[in-house]
Amino acid sequence: EEETTQTFWGCIFWLAVITVFISFLSDYLVDAIEGAAEGLGIPVAFISVIILPIVGNAAEHASAVIFAIKNKMDISLGVAIGSSTQIALLVIPFCILLGWAMGQPLDLNLHVFETTTFILTVITVSFVVQDGQANWLKGLTLILAYCILAASFFFHRDNSLVSQDATKWVDSSSLNSAKQLINMVMSPPPLP
Repeated sequence: EEETTQTFWGCIFWLAVITVFISFLSDYLVDAIEGAAEGLGIPVAFISVIILPIVGNAAEHASAVIFAIKNKMDISLGVAIGSSTQIALLVIPFCILLGWAMGQPLDLNLHVFETTTFILTVITVSFVVQDGQANWLKGLTLILAYCILAASFFFHRDNSLVSQDATKWVDSSSLNSAKQLINMVMSPPPLP
């Protein structure tokens, strides 16, 4: 049995102080994301889906690893999967309702790419944890899946870029060749 070092009300006090501090830091972080993404040449989706969760949940990751080292796998899985469940079932719906009450448009309109990655992530984690046992191969599988997911978000471009003029990135001879090819496909020669 582990010894307690804080009282219940002491824990509540420190939790409140740290929550207020983190809310100010989060506000500053959200304001700086787009500038950092533009300055570093990294997509906003990569920063918000890969980098921020790693940095923001470092304490959860560390506690999950510590519990796993102490052979308390049920607590380790609870920490690792419980956070995702809490975000999906509580935080996102609460933010949508709060945005609706404040008059800010916020919905769950995920695009095909985000929806596909979400579904594949759920399926992968379900297959790995369904038997309740862990080994190095399952860990390696999850790490490689995360690397693939990170690479896909790094190279995926937002739909807002589609409306931009692509001719400034393509030389005119390539653009003219593409136009000729499209015209040939769209208007086939008449049959004899």
